[in-house]
Amino acid sequence: MLILALESSAVACSAALWGDEGFIAQSYQSGGLTHSATLLPMVRDLLDNCGVALEAVDVIAVAVGPGSFTGLRIGVATAKGLAWGEDKDCAPCSTLESMAWPLAFCQDAVIVCAMDARRKQVYNALFLADGQGLTRLTPDRAISLEELGEELKKIEKTKIVVGDGAGLCYNTLHERVADMQLAPQALRMQTAWGVARAAVERINRGELVKGRELVPVYHRLSQAERERLEREKKS
Repeated sequence: MLILALESSAVACSAALWGDEGFIAQSYQSGGLTHSATLLPMVRDLLDNCGVALEAVDVIAVAVGPGSFTGLRIGVATAKGLAWGEDKDCAPCSTLESMAWPLAFCQDAVIVCAMDARRKQVYNALFLADGQGLTRLTPDRAISLEELGEELKKIEKTKIVVGDGAGLCYNTLHERVADMQLAPQALRMQTAWGVARAAVERINRGELVKGRELVPVYHRLSQAERERLEREKKS
């Protein structure tokens, strides 16, 4: 089975190809260009370089959230378009679970996934790594750094922080949370490799959908929606 995975939830974007034997290839870019300009060419070049036609891909996997509202919409729209022609199966993957998978080899460590959600919050989920797989400890959520710190203080295991909000999380909390460390730089940011690995789990659980069913999962109202609600309350 061939999985084409997409990740565009933050500043960087990436595409990866996964086969029956595991990871095949990945293209990653964090050059500041918009994902709408880079993601599809990245997919095209990745498939061409691997000698794989889109028709041969069995599943389109995509990080559906949480993350940048615009980035998620671009990723989901791209996945829909790639799947549409042949009505391919799709794997909607949690951004947070996807970023935890590259750290699954860390035996008996808690993976602290963190994306900067602004307003002193992070998008977060916790996973226990057992050397080969992950056990989810919390749902995906938007949580304040203060609340997260209080929660982590109760966990008596090594805590490895990963994601584009890892630096913010670590710098804010490491002095009061014991056994906390940053993931290695090469494994810290969310990538399509992780999305592909998360997709394998969804495939095994029979949780695939069609492209028309793909939707972003934001976990929080956008700034425009929050401001509209505030104006309505005042009026």
